[in-house]
Amino acid sequence: MQKKHVIESLPATGLTKEVLTDTLKSRLGFRQTPIDRFAEFMTKEFGTVWFLVANIVVFVIWILWNEGFLGLTPFDPFPYSLLTMAVSLEAIVLSIIVLISQNRQGHVAEVREKLDFEIDVRAEQEITKILCILEDMEKHLGMRRRKDGELEEMKKRVNLETLRKTAEDEG
Repeated sequence: MQKKHVIESLPATGLTKEVLTDTLKSRLGFRQTPIDRFAEFMTKEFGTVWFLVANIVVFVIWILWNEGFLGLTPFDPFPYSLLTMAVSLEAIVLSIIVLISQNRQGHVAEVREKLDFEIDVRAEQEITKILCILEDMEKHLGMRRRKDGELEEMKKRVNLETLRKTAEDEG
């Protein structure tokens, strides 16, 4: 069974950037685990000014309460060890959520890179074919053209195995 390329499984008509992006997002969204969706949601919510403001408000109220300015009995006197622990736990949770999100973004970037490569290979094949057709048309019409070494080189098919080996040697 042959491996199906990403580009072959995309819609054939109207391959605009928007269609490709939406299709890719929907396919990646379908493969998201509940943890991925949760981490993405939390990253979006925690990465806002409102979350920052909410934290500042909680910290200010906490400090005012525990300094006795609100007329309430202090429960975490200075140096606010309970607040320090809560903030540390929040930082740990936020860090993990951000790491989960970054891993997901890395996966999306890998899929996009693969898609870009497959599109580039297909475009190279199509351009090579067009150059050969144009040459056949020139011959058929009896048109004369000067020798062009660069064009002859362009008409050759790219050897993907050679490209892979070159990339591996350079990397």
